[in-house]
Amino acid sequence: MMIPAAVNLGIELRVLAENVGSSAELAAYAVGDYLDKDTVLEFAAGVDVVTFDHEHVPQSVLRALVEAGHAVNPSPDALRFAQDKIVMRQRLAELGVPIPEWAAVSSEAELDDFIAANGGSAVVKTPRGGYDGKGVRVVTAGAQAADWFRIMAEDGRGGALLAEEKVDFRRELAQLVARRPSGEIAYWPVVETVQLEGVCAEVIAPAPGSLGRVADVAADIATMIAEGVGVTGVLAVELFETTDQRLLVNELAMRPHNSGHWTIDGSTTSQFEQHLRAVLDLPLGATGSRDAFSVMVNILGGPSEGSLADRYPLAFAEAPMVKFHNYGKAPRLGRKVGHVTAGGDDLDDVAFMARAAAAFFTD
Repeated sequence: MMIPAAVNLGIELRVLAENVGSSAELAAYAVGDYLDKDTVLEFAAGVDVVTFDHEHVPQSVLRALVEAGHAVNPSPDALRFAQDKIVMRQRLAELGVPIPEWAAVSSEAELDDFIAANGGSAVVKTPRGGYDGKGVRVVTAGAQAADWFRIMAEDGRGGALLAEEKVDFRRELAQLVARRPSGEIAYWPVVETVQLEGVCAEVIAPAPGSLGRVADVAADIATMIAEGVGVTGVLAVELFETTDQRLLVNELAMRPHNSGHWTIDGSTTSQFEQHLRAVLDLPLGATGSRDAFSVMVNILGGPSEGSLADRYPLAFAEAPMVKFHNYGKAPRLGRKVGHVTAGGDDLDDVAFMARAAAAFFTD
């Protein structure tokens, strides 16, 4: 999704793809293992700036890039706060950002103590590697995370799991911001995200009823984090809006994020163009909305037979006002294989259009 933005700006985009036939093959310059330092260094020799579409590149590889003189945005120092949830919680606490009660727990007994102190349940997360609901459990006893503690003990590195209070929230929000090295910051309207089995299913922009205090607080929190960790590029701050009207930070992502896909069709500047501007230290674009409301619906799983393209004739004919995005990924249960975005003045009408359009691509 960054390819059209790069083409429009006349920027040559090169991708180190993980395998042949990946969805980024249109811009793939090389295929290789991003975990291998030499592979990444060889790739980086031909570019001006290195950036990422996920947070899993090891710090050892990132540091090697910096030591070799390559521009890396976001920097390893910033990216580590999105790579390790315990490190993230520590830094957010230092910044005074509102977050759930939490603790790093190294044993079942420590987790039991945390559960007892936080209403009889807790959310337990693996510090690294989790996404879309993976690496997250709600537990009422330390024994329910015994396998994770055992794996940590067996790999010889030790460590801890992240335990958090089970927040009583009324909805989930996301605040997207972009920051360039010079310090300029731009942010889009705060959005509401709707989850289905731990995976984002819908995004509503702006979040209904957010004008005023909610929007102001969300923007202030995201700005505090962007400046406090020194991020360059797009930063997504996922938030809980609690039943007692607080905003608490749940997760961070230092890259274009699913909560911002609506910006491709619904904003003056998409998150993908903005990310390119930011990592190249170019002035940031305006982030106003094209419509009163935009609704993005993920296509999860895809059709049981055939491809998304097989459904184009009917979908395009029935939903001419909706924008369709196909990621070129093979259908698989629960997988994000595309999305649709609708815009307009009436939220109910816009949501209906988007949901109906997405339904053409699933069984």
